[in-house]
Amino acid sequence: MEGTPRGSWASSIFDLQNSQSDPLIPSLLDRFPAEEIDRQNEQQRVEGRHNNIFTVFPYNDEEEPLEKRAIAEVPKEHFGHRLLVKCLTLKFEIEIEPIFAVMALYDAKEKKKISENFYFDLNSDQVKSMLKPHMAYPDISTLSRSAVFSITYPSSDVFLVIKLEKVLQQGEITDVAEPYMKEAESPKNREKIRQTARYFCEKLGAYRMPFAWTAINLMSIVNGAGSLERGTEGTPDKDSPGTSFEQRRTSKLEDSFRKKSLTAIAGFSGLQRSSSLDRRTAWREEGDWSSLDTFRAVTLTVSSFFKQEGDRLKDEDLYKFLMDLKRPSSVLKKLKCIPGALKLDISPAPDNSPYCLTPELHKVNPYPDARGRPTKEIEEFPTREVFLPHTTYKNLLYIYPQCLNFSNRPGSSRNIAVKVQFMSGEDEASSLKVIFGKSSSPEFLKEAYTAVTYHNKSPDFYEEVKIKMPPHLSDNHHLLFTFYHISCQRKQETGPVETPVGFTWIPVLANGRLQVGEFSLPVSMEKPPQSYSMLSPDSFSKPNIGVQLPGMKWVDGHKGLFTVTLHASSSVHTQDPFLDKFLSLCHAVEDTNRVLPTRIGEVRIQESNLEQELKNSVQALSQAQPEPLVTFLYLILDKLISLIVRPPIIAGQIVNVGQSSFEAMAQIVARLHTMLDSQDAHGRNSLLASYISYVFSTPQVDQSVSPGSSPGNMPSAMAGPGSYATISRSGMQRPKSLNLMPQHRNLSNSDPDLTATPSPDEEVSDLTGKGQSERGQLRASFRQSMAEGSPKVEGLGGRLPNKKIFHEELALQWVVSSGSVRELALSHSWFFFELMVKSMAQYLAATDKLETPRKMRFPERFLDDVSALIGMMTGDIIARYSKDLQLIQHLNASLAFFLTDLLSLMDRGFVFNLIKTYCKQVSGKIASLANSTTLTTLKLEFLRVVCSHEHFVVLNLPFIAPASRPASPCPSISSSTSQSSYISSSTVTDKGGVGELSVEFRQQHFPVGMLLSELSVVLDGENQNLHRQAINALLNLIASHDCDPRFSDPEIRSHVAKLYLPIIGIVLDSLTQLNDGTTEQKNNNKGQEEQPAPINQSVAMAIAGTSVYRPASSYSLDSMGQQSRSSAQLTQECTRNLLMCFLWVIKNLDRSFLRQWWSEMPFMRLSHVLEVLMVAVSCFEYRGKRKLKNLSSHSFKKSQDVKSRLEEAILGGVGARSEMLMRRKVSGLGVPAGVTSPTAGGMAADTRLRWRKDLTTWKELSEQADRPRDTESQAFMQGNLAAEANMIILDTLELIVQTVLVSDSLQSLLGSVLRVLLHSLACNQSTYVLQNLFATQRAIVFKFPELLFEEETEQCADLCLRLLRHCSSCISNTRSHSSASLYLLMRQNFEIGNNFARVKMQVTMSLSSLVGSSQSFNEEYLRRSLKTILMYAQEDAELQGTTFPEQVRDLVFNLHMILSDTVKMKEFQEDPEMLLDLMYRIAKGYQNSPDLRLTWLQNMAGKHTERGNHAEAAQCLVHSAALVAEYLNMLEDKTYLPIGCVSFQNISSNVLEESAVSDDVVSPDEEGICTGKYFTELGLVGLLEQAAYAFSMAQMYESQNETYKILIPIHEAERNHKKLATIHGKLQEAFQQIIKQDQAGKRMFGTFFRVGFYGSKFGDLDGEEFVYKEPAITKLPEIAHRLESFYADRFGQDLVEVIKDSSPVDSSRLHPNKAYIQLTYVEPYFDLYEMKDRISYFDKNYNLRRFMFATPFTKDGRAHGELREQYKRKTILTTINAFPYVKTRVSVIHRVEIVLSPVEVAIEDIQKKTKELFLATTQDPADPKMLQMVLQGCIGTTVNQGPLEVATAFLTDLPDDLSLAKHYNKLRLCFKDFSKKCSDALKKNRSLIGPDQKEYQHELERNYRRFVERLMPLVNDKRIINIMRNTRRDAVTGYRKTTV
Repeated sequence: MEGTPRGSWASSIFDLQNSQSDPLIPSLLDRFPAEEIDRQNEQQRVEGRHNNIFTVFPYNDEEEPLEKRAIAEVPKEHFGHRLLVKCLTLKFEIEIEPIFAVMALYDAKEKKKISENFYFDLNSDQVKSMLKPHMAYPDISTLSRSAVFSITYPSSDVFLVIKLEKVLQQGEITDVAEPYMKEAESPKNREKIRQTARYFCEKLGAYRMPFAWTAINLMSIVNGAGSLERGTEGTPDKDSPGTSFEQRRTSKLEDSFRKKSLTAIAGFSGLQRSSSLDRRTAWREEGDWSSLDTFRAVTLTVSSFFKQEGDRLKDEDLYKFLMDLKRPSSVLKKLKCIPGALKLDISPAPDNSPYCLTPELHKVNPYPDARGRPTKEIEEFPTREVFLPHTTYKNLLYIYPQCLNFSNRPGSSRNIAVKVQFMSGEDEASSLKVIFGKSSSPEFLKEAYTAVTYHNKSPDFYEEVKIKMPPHLSDNHHLLFTFYHISCQRKQETGPVETPVGFTWIPVLANGRLQVGEFSLPVSMEKPPQSYSMLSPDSFSKPNIGVQLPGMKWVDGHKGLFTVTLHASSSVHTQDPFLDKFLSLCHAVEDTNRVLPTRIGEVRIQESNLEQELKNSVQALSQAQPEPLVTFLYLILDKLISLIVRPPIIAGQIVNVGQSSFEAMAQIVARLHTMLDSQDAHGRNSLLASYISYVFSTPQVDQSVSPGSSPGNMPSAMAGPGSYATISRSGMQRPKSLNLMPQHRNLSNSDPDLTATPSPDEEVSDLTGKGQSERGQLRASFRQSMAEGSPKVEGLGGRLPNKKIFHEELALQWVVSSGSVRELALSHSWFFFELMVKSMAQYLAATDKLETPRKMRFPERFLDDVSALIGMMTGDIIARYSKDLQLIQHLNASLAFFLTDLLSLMDRGFVFNLIKTYCKQVSGKIASLANSTTLTTLKLEFLRVVCSHEHFVVLNLPFIAPASRPASPCPSISSSTSQSSYISSSTVTDKGGVGELSVEFRQQHFPVGMLLSELSVVLDGENQNLHRQAINALLNLIASHDCDPRFSDPEIRSHVAKLYLPIIGIVLDSLTQLNDGTTEQKNNNKGQEEQPAPINQSVAMAIAGTSVYRPASSYSLDSMGQQSRSSAQLTQECTRNLLMCFLWVIKNLDRSFLRQWWSEMPFMRLSHVLEVLMVAVSCFEYRGKRKLKNLSSHSFKKSQDVKSRLEEAILGGVGARSEMLMRRKVSGLGVPAGVTSPTAGGMAADTRLRWRKDLTTWKELSEQADRPRDTESQAFMQGNLAAEANMIILDTLELIVQTVLVSDSLQSLLGSVLRVLLHSLACNQSTYVLQNLFATQRAIVFKFPELLFEEETEQCADLCLRLLRHCSSCISNTRSHSSASLYLLMRQNFEIGNNFARVKMQVTMSLSSLVGSSQSFNEEYLRRSLKTILMYAQEDAELQGTTFPEQVRDLVFNLHMILSDTVKMKEFQEDPEMLLDLMYRIAKGYQNSPDLRLTWLQNMAGKHTERGNHAEAAQCLVHSAALVAEYLNMLEDKTYLPIGCVSFQNISSNVLEESAVSDDVVSPDEEGICTGKYFTELGLVGLLEQAAYAFSMAQMYESQNETYKILIPIHEAERNHKKLATIHGKLQEAFQQIIKQDQAGKRMFGTFFRVGFYGSKFGDLDGEEFVYKEPAITKLPEIAHRLESFYADRFGQDLVEVIKDSSPVDSSRLHPNKAYIQLTYVEPYFDLYEMKDRISYFDKNYNLRRFMFATPFTKDGRAHGELREQYKRKTILTTINAFPYVKTRVSVIHRVEIVLSPVEVAIEDIQKKTKELFLATTQDPADPKMLQMVLQGCIGTTVNQGPLEVATAFLTDLPDDLSLAKHYNKLRLCFKDFSKKCSDALKKNRSLIGPDQKEYQHELERNYRRFVERLMPLVNDKRIINIMRNTRRDAVTGYRKTTV
């Protein structure tokens, strides 16, 4: 291997010259001025850039509550899962009469009917003509054959029940059904049946009788069951896919709600309804029923029906049958079946189905014309409550006759039908046409009949009569039931068909309330007399009823004979006594023409008790049932608000029920929150939010009040009627305990619409000013007024006074509330805050005050109330945050949103003062706490919400010159005076405070100053959750600016960025806290429960006091640690987000401003900027798709998408909506063209949004944002983000370079700039970024050539490595630019000194390092780059006359040759031994190039470390250290340094390879030699420390000691006692480990195997043998399997064979096309003299060069034979290097074979057993089990070929060859020693055993005695003794003769 040629120079040149180059960059070699190069580079950098970087930033804010409130849902109708059922055909075997069908849904488990009936008629026109005399012309609505059913609570027990009816005829049901059940009828009989049917149709066509029924389990259809029900067949309909019911109604319901027309009847054709997906989630019961919306349409054919049983018509009987249908039952088998075919199509209801009718028969869009057969929506009766308010008018009454008992009625009354009528009076003409018709009938009827059960005096009924009740009911409205006997016999041709047999009725109202439920009514035999309708039939003849109607005869003595159930589905009648009473009393007090006394419920209302009853009804609202309370919620709240605003007048006095109404509202709101789960992240109930947004409307305010005044500040003489609005407040005073905040009379007003306003500086200064005067005297106590009673109101003429102003009353009631009411309002403060804000906005719009100066919009008393309210809330937050955290969190958010909304309505100076007061109070509390995490979190949330204001930028008064001011987005800042609100741009040029968070900055930019101050305070702490919260708040805010089209203009965006200048200072101060993902985080082990240190009080009060930053002039050349924070390190996510803000500010600031600022910035501060950029490069490096797949669920999780968050930030909420109304001009900060703006007349229909979102920059990602982002799109976004971030960094570097050019004091920063640039080149970058990076790098080298070649020499090496790595890129453009940069680098180096030796050496070293370490390296691409460099050298005409082209050619050819050598390494990437051999050979080739050899040795160390070969890695490091020591010794002679490789001999004998003693060794003084960082004293120390650590990992502590012996003198010379202490501590640990592990026997260093390769397929390895070092306890099969598998994959499974014995291999007998591997286990071999020095276990496993393996054989060729025939061959191998070495396999250079005779083999075996006995006997502590096991093997009776057999075989007969006598004698002596050791072992065992092993001991002793008895004669054989005596005598005699 060592002698293999490294390649041919000529062939290398030939290959390179014939390879292909990459395209050359045009004009690269031309000379341009530096200014022109910079201009071209800048022009190139701006092409294709993202204007808005946040469009590609997937920031993670999932766990944070949104800073915007969720948009309230528009109130919509409720729908469950909607199913469309189409009735296709109904056929029987005989078609003789019309059959009528009705279907409905039933829940068998709940035993409830869950839908109304759907009647359909599938009869042919011919059959229907049989009923012509009895049928009126049918309306189109009754011809429907398809229905939409809604299921709110799905269940597996929901059935679709179909009931069939036929025309009444004579006979029982069984009799009339018999013709249908017969298989075949004769034509004669069939004609007879048809004639009978025709007769009864003519006579009784108006009456029906039950016929048959069937049921279908819907869930079996939905779940795709194969067998749906008995006798049904299912066929999927491929043309009718299931769809969801998504927004199928288009209308203006939202607008109608704004106008508060909840119960308007008009416009039903335009209803907009929620989709099933919108409303269904709130009602779904447990289990997944989503398949109800997506299952494929199914066509069913019901092939038979159950015959209806006359005595089983009740619903209870039906429920039993339905439950039996789900399981096998004998009950159903008893039912008779009627064959027939009903074909149905069932599917999810589609969207926008035409010709659809509501349950009230209103048309639903789209309804193209009046001719189409409609589809009916079926009213649902949910099994449980549905908590949704009514949104449409509905007033339906369902009547269900149950049963009738006429068994005791005299006379003929058997075929009974019940006629139902809805009467408005008592005469026949009063019957109202309000009963819905069934199928094929008029739409509405005056009467309805039940089906008739033949000859049954006590029939049951199953009919449903549906009535459309009039909106206004009186006491005369009642239901009249008339019972008829229907004559069915043919003989009574002339008699009447129907005979009345009874009457009864139900008044619709009872005490003013709708009557519903079950009634058991008596039946009158005669028609009731006049005035009967006023009384209930069961009240007659009662003692307490004074009214007696004459002539009343009752059936069966006035018993309840007729049972009927009434059910109402109404948005008019509440069906709750408490709500009914409240609404009735409200109506009574509102009605100016009321007539008293009257009765409401059970109470008689008079003038005297009206006030008390009203208050009682208000207080009793909380007792109402949940469902009616919710369904009538909006009406109830409107009435309560009306009572607050419009106090009723009773008996000429105003009744103040405001406090009671406020309390009732609080209780209702609290009950809704408790009862319903539909709450958003801020605890806002969706129903209440919808009420505020779409229903609530402030009662109209008196317009007579002038816009410039309000009732509160008008003189009393001018108040007029308007004074009544606050009449209850006059003269009142609040309790002194209220927290009223004193206000400054001259509040700063940010509203520039005023003709004269303070200057902006004075305005913002007043925000933080402390001198504030008190307001006027407070009003009298509200409670005192309540106690004194209500004042009289005269002259009103019974009319109500003008309304109060709702928001003022609401604030007052809230301020004076106490106890439980205050607690409830506090718990749900959001509702009252938002209600107040909307009232304020509507008040301003209604009174035309939107153009009024803000200070004059609201009276001072209202401001007092708001101030007191905010102070009260802040106090509660501070006092209760630790007790009721969830409540306080919601209160804190509600308060923040309220103040945010007030910024759009009130004087902003006043609101800023409120915000400031909150912050001061909370900060003061934080400063006094040891653990302020929770309170700080609340404050951050508060600020984040406040900063989410739509006009946040304008509120901050950004730096902008008046001349360049764009139009403002809101009228309050768009007037001419708004110019004074901006500070001149000259302000920012002040040198002292630019970019610092000073007091002046916070006064000028109050909101952003608060947020940045809090961020600075939080970063001083150690709580990572607070870090994340504060940084994310800032990030979200900046993201909204970035995607805001108002700030798209670069000049405007620059001014916005200046608002965030302090971010740069904050980031620089936090430099040590930044985490780029490569640094070790010190706080990983800190739990979440660990609390941060207390925050300093001065820091906590920063927002209200002094600056938290030092001015820029105070910075000096201090260390970074003195200038930076020393707080906890940020997480990667926080670092990334903070740097994102930093980069956004840098990107958008004006270049000239930055250049001027940085030119005056201190050197250290600007160097910190570069260090931040370095961290940013790492943070925004593109990680690749594989990394994204692993981290997508952790690092880049998103809630919904970025687009929706930013849209919310732009579209705003309620508070901003009111400001939108104030716009009167075409305005906007940088609004794109095409956006229509509000005009003087209002807003266009398409401009309800503040700006059109289709014009925002998110348009391009809108389609992606609606679905979860996959890895591809994530990678796309990450790639774009990485590119843009790095381009911003590159722009900044260029700007710093330009700054350095004009400032001599900053020249030393160029090295840092270059470091950042090199770091960028080292990271993963896009082609676009790399192209610009290369251009900047070439420009820097051109402008500062001495920087690389004289000052930053190490960076020159790094640059060469980076360029060479990109030269091997797979992208042609990248290779072109990197090749160009590398060539220009050579040329620049040559032009300085006529050679480029440094670049030559660095490039060569870089190539070696690249090849050795890079896995993705591609030699073909690098070859192209080398050819490109060669082409540049040939094209460079300017240097053709110099030696430069030739030097470039020689360098390129040399690099290509090295590259060719490394190709082979690629082939053996999977063979670690071969790979390391190749790396070793390349390193050997660089023997005379110490830098390169060191590089390859380090690469080998890295490979070994990856595989866990720590011993080999340590050897590589020792060799590296020895190499360095050699050259350091040549450079300078220092006594404490090692003198060279000789100093390392004690560590390894192999280290002498690194001796630099040959003639061609280069001097370290030459240019480019030994310039690496390791060829220093510090580098040597580093290598030795790494080697010591590797030895420790390999458990070779003795070598670790030897390594430290070299290190200790170096540290002693440096007096580095800290290092010495560390080293001695590690040595102590090492020696303790030696003692511990040697005692336990746990140290194992490795296992060795001899591996031989045979066969031509191995190439150079054929015939070679190696010793492999494998991990400890590696078995022979393991390495055999590994090698066999590897080479089988390479050569083929059948071409590799493992030789399993260790005999010599005869190559001639091997197959020529196969590869053979021979493996043998070998052990270290030592001579006897070596054993004296190799005492410890370590000694016997270190510095090993000789190994031995034994092979047994016999002379006849067998491996094993008899004892006297058994020979053994010992093979001793010697390797070229000692183990451990820099490789894990070493070649064998010498082998020796020793053959042992059989007697020698026996001697060796006995000696081995004797040694085992000795060790077991002397072991300490003793091991009885081991001792007994060894004894058993020595003297046990069952041992085959044991010691006794050996003795018998060899000592029985003397050898024929007397020369062997000494071996026999040695064997005899061995046996004597063996016997003695056995005796010692038995004695030892006797002392160790217990009583239970005595018998075993006796057995061993008996065996030993027998063994000795048989052995002694053989051992004491006189013959062998005499022979040995004679032999010794002869030897002595011969010696004496020789001596003489």
